[in-house]
Amino acid sequence: MTIPTIDLRPWLTGGSADRAAVARTVDRALRTAGFLLVTGHGVDPALRTRIRAAARAFFTLPAPVKERYAAKVGGRGWLGPGAEANAYSEGTETPPDLKESLTFATDRPFDDPAVNAEWYEPNVWPAEAAGLKALCADYLARMEELTNRLLTLLGEALGEEPDFFTRHMSHPTYGFNINWYPGTDVVGTPRPGQFRIGPHTDFGTVTVLDRQSGKGGLQVFTDAGGWADAPYDPDALTVNIGDLMARWTGDRWRSGRHRVLPPPADAPAEELMSLVYFGECTPGTLVESVPAPVGRVAYEPVDSHTYLRAKLDSITVA
Repeated sequence: MTIPTIDLRPWLTGGSADRAAVARTVDRALRTAGFLLVTGHGVDPALRTRIRAAARAFFTLPAPVKERYAAKVGGRGWLGPGAEANAYSEGTETPPDLKESLTFATDRPFDDPAVNAEWYEPNVWPAEAAGLKALCADYLARMEELTNRLLTLLGEALGEEPDFFTRHMSHPTYGFNINWYPGTDVVGTPRPGQFRIGPHTDFGTVTVLDRQSGKGGLQVFTDAGGWADAPYDPDALTVNIGDLMARWTGDRWRSGRHRVLPPPADAPAEELMSLVYFGECTPGTLVESVPAPVGRVAYEPVDSHTYLRAKLDSITVA
């Protein structure tokens, strides 16, 4: 599986030749699996550790306490067991995903009341998760900065102007999930075809994932190799592109198909937690495929958030 590790420092501080070399490597990687590992990102590992500790204090509370913060898919708050089945987005019927999530989004309301009604509501910070709000504010500021740097890199990798993508990100909705994958003592024995997260592609532009290694962890699909465990580096963040970015590039780049395995039979108590930042556009962005020869498929233009809403609805378990 060709998922390279990219050190961002030559891109951020190097000369034109260094930057061009990084851009070429990124382009090659995104044509195959749609995934990268990135180092030199500047996100403090201690911050990620503190977020996990604060979130775990919440996730391990009794269900009636967590239910005070219950939200719908795409909302703000707690998504309990059985809320999502991500494989639904591919048209595959699977049992619900074996996870719980705390989900947040932009804390800046929009000027348009219609956009506000659809895409903004205040974040819900559980009182029982001491310090989580401040920790996430720090983390999300770093994610916004990192995502803009990545999108500038992607603009050059595509052969476009550096702001080709970032000019559409002035007020993104974004999404941030803290996903908790407990063991079978919490979720029970997995049913046939049941995953911590079922096979799917992400829906937006760029996803930045801080994950933990485990037997029931992330797998990535490629045409050449099928499903395989994603490479892991504790110092790296995992980056993949989503459906809107794939459409934007006319399928030059692959929307990274992936899944998270269920708790393994030989380690049923395994517990993992992921911090997942979903990069999105400013509402109202029209996503149009770049023409050939860069793009391979000319998709019909789509409104970014009409597309996102349909996808979020598709994974909601009734």
